[in-house]
Order: sequence, then structure tokens, then C-alpha cells
Amino acid sequence: MTHPDLKAPTAASGPAVADVVRPLVRAIVADDAPVRFEFWDGSEIPADDPVATIRLNSPDAVRRVVWMPNELGLGRAYVAGDLDVEGDVFSAVQALRDHTSIDQRHAWKIVPSGLAAARALGALGRPLPLPEEEAQLGGWRAGIRHSLGRDSKAVRHHYDVGNEFYRLVLGPTMTYSCARFVDPSSSLDDAQTAKHDLVCRKLGLDERPGMRLLDVGCGWGSMAIHAATQYDARVVGVTISPEQAQLARQRVAAAGAADRVEIRVQDYRELAGETFDAVSSIGMSEHVGHRRIDQYFEVLRSVLVPEGRLLNHAISSVGGSRMGRKSFIGRYVFPDGELIDIGDVVLAMERAGFEVRDVESLREHYALTLRQWVANLEAEWDRAVELVGLARAKVWQLYMAASAVGFEDGGISLHQVLGVVPGPLGSSAMPATRRAWG
Repeated sequence: MTHPDLKAPTAASGPAVADVVRPLVRAIVADDAPVRFEFWDGSEIPADDPVATIRLNSPDAVRRVVWMPNELGLGRAYVAGDLDVEGDVFSAVQALRDHTSIDQRHAWKIVPSGLAAARALGALGRPLPLPEEEAQLGGWRAGIRHSLGRDSKAVRHHYDVGNEFYRLVLGPTMTYSCARFVDPSSSLDDAQTAKHDLVCRKLGLDERPGMRLLDVGCGWGSMAIHAATQYDARVVGVTISPEQAQLARQRVAAAGAADRVEIRVQDYRELAGETFDAVSSIGMSEHVGHRRIDQYFEVLRSVLVPEGRLLNHAISSVGGSRMGRKSFIGRYVFPDGELIDIGDVVLAMERAGFEVRDVESLREHYALTLRQWVANLEAEWDRAVELVGLARAKVWQLYMAASAVGFEDGGISLHQVLGVVPGPLGSSAMPATRRAWG
């Protein structure tokens, strides 16, 4: 069935766009992919039992790919509205990932077919303007990555999208990290509470009321509120997103925890002259980067008392990976983000003086979390578009679905690493087994 926005081909209009673009499409996606392609003239490249349709709305989609022959070019076309994905987004991501016939290193191989298609369609010309949703941090040279100023820009790009949008996606807990589904049927809210409780018990907050906790990258304050209200902890939460901090303070006050929780707009590198009994770092070290990870753990080690514990909860990948300047997620979602191999995380913590006592993977739990976030977004799609615009809503839907697929197949993972600062004669005050953590 022809989409109402597409013009049906006529005999006088020359060859169908599908015939012109077919070599380019097949240079990118294998011919056995269960994905149908539809073009602005109504022509199509069919597929057997398609799980999704990729709809090219104008020649600009081809033009963007010619100028950036990789996932970023496709991503720009998608964000700009030159390309749409129709059908179940998880199935579409899975199908495209499993049937993409060219990788990032060999993207140049599609240039000849792209140029031929663009010339035939009259789509040659200067690069099109970048979608306004794309991060523009300035200076992609490694030497300035993760400076104080640049990190602030990167974090604001991602987290200052709007508190109401995040509330819609994340639900009442406003927790933007992997939940823990003790039971697969658990609600998202219950699973997030279970995650916070696990972190508190791993840190030993249940062992002594009134412990002083530093929550690095505190987000909207959910971990701080849980630690204060359930374990009577005294919490300092730090974030470099002013928008997050504003709402976090409101949520702390509403929870009756203002006397026990302080929320600051502060970079971790500005911590000095304070001591804490425990540190939680949940979804924070992905923003730190390989080159700064030793400094990160050294700073956190410096503020902990002897026998104090650090819980680092972060996405990881084998060998590590950087969300680079030519990746969709690096330009539209997590600029300058980096995933660090879990082995490197452990070594960095040890170099900083921690004794690593426990490593736990919650990979499958993150896939479940992301699927629930996508369900929340899709259930309130019109409201989401009203809040942040169609382009940004599409970005978040695609990135969360692709991330879920990555966690499901093991391409990325999530680990909690627990370290302790050795006390006198190597004392740790650690429980004998994990039993106390549940």
C-alpha cells in the first residue's frame, strides 16, 4: 500500500527510484534482510516477511549518506525526517544489525554506488545543514575530551532535554540507570527500588545508621532519597546538570529528606577536603572516559575513610569502546561517552588503592529496563513529541531500542563493582558472604 505522503511513479517520470537506489541499498543491507524499503515516488524494494519498512521521504536521504557514508549519515537522515522506520523498532534494529553487509571501517566502499544514485536523482550538492539535535561540543581532538567545560556541555546535551520528558520515559522513580528485576514480572518502579536497595546494602548502609554517603552523578536524586529515607544516611549528591539538580532538590524536599540530603551542582574533580563513609557511582563513569578513569577513582578514594566502600555501577563492553564522532549515539545521545572493559575498571580501582571485593553483571536486567522505557515513551508518544519535538523523541526511541538489543545479545553489559579502602592491618569490615545483600 502506497503511503499517502508518497507520489506514485508514472511512466513519464523515468526509472523508479527503487531501481536507481537498489545498488546503494544492497551495498549497505544484505538482500536477505527482512526489511522493506519504500521511496518517495511510491516504488519499493520488497522483502520476504518484512519486520519493518525503511521509508526514504526525499532525495536528501541519499545526499546525506553520500556525504557521510556510515551510520551517522543514516542517522542524520532519520533525525531530519528524510528517512523513517515503520514497524516494531526492536525488530527493525535487530534485522538491520544482523543483515548490514558493511562495517564502519569499510564505509567508503558504498561511495561509488551512493554517488551514482545521487547523480541520477539530482541529489548531488553541498552537505545539508546538520539537524539541530546533533551535539556540537567543538573540537573533537582527544586532548580536550573530558575537560571540565566540555564535560559540562556533553552532560547538558543529554540530561537537560527536559525533566517532564524524562519523567514520562522513566516513570515515577526518575531513575535513569539499570533496574534490578528480582522477579521478571516486577514493575519498573519496584525494580528500580530493588536496585537502590541492593546498592545501599552492598555499601553497608544497613549496618550503621547515619553513615555519610557521596552519590556521584546523582541524577534526579532517587538514590540519595532512598539511602536517606530507608537507611538514615546523610547524603551529598553531585551532578553537573543544573536542570537535574533543581528537580532533585524538589524531590528531596517532597520526600521529607531535606535535612539529610544535599544536592550540589559540582564536578567530581572539585571534591576536596571532605570525607565519606561510602560512595555510590551509578551510571556516571561512562562519562569519565578511559584517559580520566584513574583520576576518577583516585578522587573517590581520597574522600573515603578507611573501610569505606565504593560501588561503581556502569555499562561496559569487551575491550572498551568510544562513542565516537561518526556514531549516531556519540553525536545525538551521549557525546564523548565511553564504555570501559570491566577488567580495566577493576584494574583502575586497584591502582587507586581499592580492594575489589565483588563484581556482578546485571546485563539482562538492563535489557528489561530499556524495553519498559521504550514502552513508556510509545504509550505517551504524542505528549513526548509535544515536550521535545518529533526528532528528539525519535532519537530516544531508536537509541533505547538499539541499546536493549545490545544488552540482550551481550554486545554490551552492565557491571556493579564493589571496592573497599583497606583499614588498619588490611581490615575491610566486609560481610563474610553476599547473603546479607539479598
